[in-house]
Amino acid sequence: MSNAYLSISQVDMTFRGNGGAVNPVLKGINLDVRRGEFISLIGHSGCGKSTVLNIVAGLLKATNGGVIVDGREVNAPGPDRAVVFQNHSLLPWLTVYQNVEIAVDKIFRDSKSAAERKAWILHNLDMVNMSHALNRLPSEISGGMKQRVGIARALAMEPKVLLLDEPFGALDALTRAHLQDEVIRIQGELGNTVMMITHDVDEAVLLSDRVVMMTNGPAATVGQILEVPLERPRNRIALAENPAYNHCRQEILTFLYEKQRKVEPIATARQGAAGAAAAMKA
Repeated sequence: MSNAYLSISQVDMTFRGNGGAVNPVLKGINLDVRRGEFISLIGHSGCGKSTVLNIVAGLLKATNGGVIVDGREVNAPGPDRAVVFQNHSLLPWLTVYQNVEIAVDKIFRDSKSAAERKAWILHNLDMVNMSHALNRLPSEISGGMKQRVGIARALAMEPKVLLLDEPFGALDALTRAHLQDEVIRIQGELGNTVMMITHDVDEAVLLSDRVVMMTNGPAATVGQILEVPLERPRNRIALAENPAYNHCRQEILTFLYEKQRKVEPIATARQGAAGAAAAMKA
């Protein structure tokens, strides 16, 4: 893709376990993402989705290949890539306001005045509807509110790429739906480039411009990429009977539970054979 803003090129990832055992997690991952595009990665547990995200975040270094964001190679974590994890990762001794403030002060201390930083913090907390809880500690707010603060903190960093690692996975269904709608609204307003990891087919279709389906591990790769031809803004109720929405759901379900189901016994058999061989050597 010539106009790629985020480019993942020929990425392999291999971990070495005890005794030098080799575990090939990713093999030949190639993905180009346009500026302002919302991408979801979906696949069965253990297929390396979060590993891809952590490589883009700079938290892991790929065994082979690399990542480029806005023309610069990714070699380490940086403020141009903000991560929101399933666990909100708020500092428990800081208030809602202070949890966002600590990120804003670190990044903008030299470029924004104290008054500008305060206004920016309040703006981002207002964007996620948390202005009413500025002085509360994380222990005093709900799980959904904590995730809102985590999203506000990430957005306040003005990242080039927002990385979401199953950000709604630990929430109840109603709270999850509300936060998904908030993300749709915010992404529509800001035009963020977003990469999200999810296990939820409906969530992937609702939020994404494209859904990247991962094959099963070991040595997982991109199995299929699905364009989601749904206009924005999106309304979950209106989409329930939308033929294109339901076609996308069916495509993903077919990939995950028919095409990839056939791979699982092979992988399991290989693992079993490797285990048996190791036991015989022992």
